[in-house]
Amino acid sequence: MADKLRENLEFRRMKLRFLGLFILLLLTKLSIAQEYNILDYGAVGDAKKLNTQSIQAAIDDAFKNGGGKVIIPSGRFLSGSIRLKSNVHLHLNGDAVLLGSTQPAHYYAIQRWKALILADSATNISIGGKGIIDGQGAELALRIDSLFYAGDVDSADYNFKDKRPKADIRPQIIEMVNCKDIEITDVTIMSAASWVQSYFRCADLLIDGIKVDSDTYWNNDGIDIIDSRNVIIRNCDINASDDGICLKSYAGGYDGPQDWSMMCDNILIEDCKVRSSASAVKLGTSSYRGFKNITIRNILVYDTYRSAIAIESYHNGLIENVLVENINATWTGNALFVRLGQFRNDGRKGGIRNVTIRNMKVEVPITAPDELYEIRGPALPFFHNIFPSSIVGLADYEIEDITLENIEIIYPGGGNPAYANLPLDRLDDVPELPTVYPEFSMFGELPSWGLYVRHVKGLTLKNIKLTRNKYDYRPAIVFDDANELLIEGLELTESSKMKEIIFHNCDPAPIH
Repeated sequence: MADKLRENLEFRRMKLRFLGLFILLLLTKLSIAQEYNILDYGAVGDAKKLNTQSIQAAIDDAFKNGGGKVIIPSGRFLSGSIRLKSNVHLHLNGDAVLLGSTQPAHYYAIQRWKALILADSATNISIGGKGIIDGQGAELALRIDSLFYAGDVDSADYNFKDKRPKADIRPQIIEMVNCKDIEITDVTIMSAASWVQSYFRCADLLIDGIKVDSDTYWNNDGIDIIDSRNVIIRNCDINASDDGICLKSYAGGYDGPQDWSMMCDNILIEDCKVRSSASAVKLGTSSYRGFKNITIRNILVYDTYRSAIAIESYHNGLIENVLVENINATWTGNALFVRLGQFRNDGRKGGIRNVTIRNMKVEVPITAPDELYEIRGPALPFFHNIFPSSIVGLADYEIEDITLENIEIIYPGGGNPAYANLPLDRLDDVPELPTVYPEFSMFGELPSWGLYVRHVKGLTLKNIKLTRNKYDYRPAIVFDDANELLIEGLELTESSKMKEIIFHNCDPAPIH
């Protein structure tokens, strides 16, 4: 099975290399012969005048004339929602800043969600240049918050528990829906009121060399890819006060009828740097249809509150054919979290299968990794020792065919049973929680310090090194209902390995 999986993954990698060339060829079709400078349409770069109509007029003219480059020159240009159209390239010069208005009334939605830059059913579009797109998100979000207390925001749109407007009534910076042949390159995107950017049901998308800097307000996901196919994200620098790069699946719908033909398919994420007060790279949480043929490689993670890599099927979605390799994470709260849940009992069952994670090194600190963030991750409401990495399926539906290879995780240790205690004679007390929002901390105190595995079939561990800096009352690894195990090369802090590995309700596992 492992050899077959490697063959499949290498074939997918070859396909992705060809895909990259194909997307670049498609993008060369962009007509940039004619330029449309927004100054010629009355725009003023003084950060005061609202330039929405001027920028939109330039885009509309370029569209009517078959396409072209809309230039945002030197200056600070204030704008509300603008709509990008087919064959139009929005170019920000190096000293140009596109400022999002702080007035909520200056934004609109096309289908789904309000945003500063919108596109719907457009083809051959791009945003590029060395300039900055600044959403001014904190001031915008706080204005929306004040509108609620003034009675101008419906209570259904307000999160009373967290005391802030819900994410989907705060404008994003970029929102693209049903678009094709898209290029987002080089720009800096900063300070969102909600998600920074999302691409919903899009195809043939290249995001290359951008910088995201948005530790501004809640839900500042750096990049969200939703039910899209043929996507390359590379050479990006992400600093986000929520998930850094996140794949989601709504099955083609958004709070509406589901289209089960929709999912994230053929995605490459490579050569990126991510800082996140949630998870650095995540598949899920929204996972109605799922994800397949995903490659994540050469990722540097730092100062990240939750997981370096999180792979989650929560809404009965399918995750299959995933390769994660060459991950280096420092000052990160959790190395790896793989979770198969079941949001509702609707007759559908998803799954997680054929996942390889290799060449990964993670250092987990004892303190909160995001303590220097403006918007820090929420503290947990219970006492706990450091969490291990975990791979957890369902009692009646296992995660299948997982390979972990050449992985080193360095833990602080220090687990103290007087602080939080789950001894080995209480393994059955770890809750199942099939419908609970997935997070590596969801089960509370766990009975191991390095790796916790439950309800898994077909797990291969090759050349795994788990170390801790201080004594921990728990064993290094607990396997609970984990079958068809293969362990080849395992290095632990303790010299007596078997005392550090617990098998419970498992088939016998060979140790080499």
